[in-house]
Amino acid sequence: MRNSRRGQVDPFIVMDVVEAARRLEAAGRSIIHMEVGQPGTPAPALARKALAQAMEGDALGYTVALGLPALRKGIAALYHRWYGIDLNPDRVIVTSGSSGAFLLAFTALFDAGDRVGLGEPGYPSYRQILRALSLEPVGLPTSEANRLQPVPADLEGHDLQGLIVASPGNPSGTMLSRDHLAALMQAAQARGIAFISDEIYHGLHYGDPAVSSLEVSDEAYVINSFSKYFSMTGWRIGWMVVPEAHIRTVERLAQNLFICPPHASQIAALAALEATEELEANRAVYAENRRLMLEGLPKAGFTRIAPPDGAFYIYADVSDLTDDSLAFAAELLEQAGVAVTPGLDFDPRRGARTLRFSYARATADIVEGLRRLAIHMAARPTKG
Repeated sequence: MRNSRRGQVDPFIVMDVVEAARRLEAAGRSIIHMEVGQPGTPAPALARKALAQAMEGDALGYTVALGLPALRKGIAALYHRWYGIDLNPDRVIVTSGSSGAFLLAFTALFDAGDRVGLGEPGYPSYRQILRALSLEPVGLPTSEANRLQPVPADLEGHDLQGLIVASPGNPSGTMLSRDHLAALMQAAQARGIAFISDEIYHGLHYGDPAVSSLEVSDEAYVINSFSKYFSMTGWRIGWMVVPEAHIRTVERLAQNLFICPPHASQIAALAALEATEELEANRAVYAENRRLMLEGLPKAGFTRIAPPDGAFYIYADVSDLTDDSLAFAAELLEQAGVAVTPGLDFDPRRGARTLRFSYARATADIVEGLRRLAIHMAARPTKG
């Protein structure tokens, strides 16, 4: 059988690390997971209870394509609670995870061959989804001076039809201030560039809350998910907020591409919106894990790290330790029993000299992982 060119996307390296870790665990090894951005906690108790009740009396069949009206209203209410925004629930599109939202957004906004900018380092699946849709990802190398976030000057010299921005970012955890976000959105609008804001890590902040693009302008596609703050990765339920003029376009696409989001996950998500006490307790665990990582990683020799404002990642420059992050990550997995992600996932040009550490798991795991890293690094020969 023939293969399409657009189907030849790069692997998601972190998932290869997950599989390598699984094989070691199957062989009896103890592995500390700092590779994948997945909370170690289950879906909120309210969500699990609501679904259990629904399963007893509901067939859980198709819903309308854009999601349960009650869930869309609940998400709109969340925007008022978090940002003080009065959002029309009609603009909320419930999706099969944020991945489904990216497919809908890219298909609604762009034609084959269009060029879409994304900051590097950044979430690798942006690049691969764009390629699979016959769109051209354009990497915009960011600088430490700008906290690994794009700035208006990065758009100069590029013919772009779109721009994707994430704040807090993955892998860096850094955030854009309101002024910096507004400047970037204004620069994009002046150039006719569609603006897509990935806000999947909102709610996971350790100082000032993240700013939503909707606080700046309605002329954006805003994507979020129940995966991270709401601890519902495997439920594959997310959402997108679009300008009112785009609702029907996205609805037609959603009807044909997905029919509807998973009904069971929508039931659980609606209840999760009310689980504030449990979710804030989870965030307190991440805050403690972050404190331990910021203290323990430099002691283990990982001294060049981006300042993480949100999410649950530490992004480290390891160029003083290696020029091959893929081999270094394999070494840490095999010899120290700690799974981490090579930076090549996030930055094809500079990622051979960076690693991402996730602190989304239980605090005891973080303590043990840091202990193992310190022991391994103390015995490791210096670079060169």
